[in-house]
Amino acid sequence: MNKQLQALGRLKTGQMNRLEASYAQRLERIKATGEIVWYKFEGMKFRLADATFYTPDFMVMFANGSIEAHEVKGFWQDDSRVKIKVAADMFPIPFIGVQWKKSEWVFEKF
Repeated sequence: MNKQLQALGRLKTGQMNRLEASYAQRLERIKATGEIVWYKFEGMKFRLADATFYTPDFMVMFANGSIEAHEVKGFWQDDSRVKIKVAADMFPIPFIGVQWKKSEWVFEKF
């Protein structure tokens, strides 16, 4: 029986899982080059509807002043895709899905 493994519970707000921590290390290396000037884990919350919010894993600011929301996933579940797509339609910043696949980071713009 081949089943995808899923976390039994969500970590506390503000705590990164291993994949998010690995991505934070990547962001830190890019920040050292000057391409990124700031990033924050769970730094912004977007209201999508009454009592419905979306909090991207990372908000990232580049040296040119542009801002992106990055969502780090081992794999996508339907509800996660719906929320990021709704947020991308509602707010004027890029929402980027980030996955670790075959030893590299893969990016998907929503």
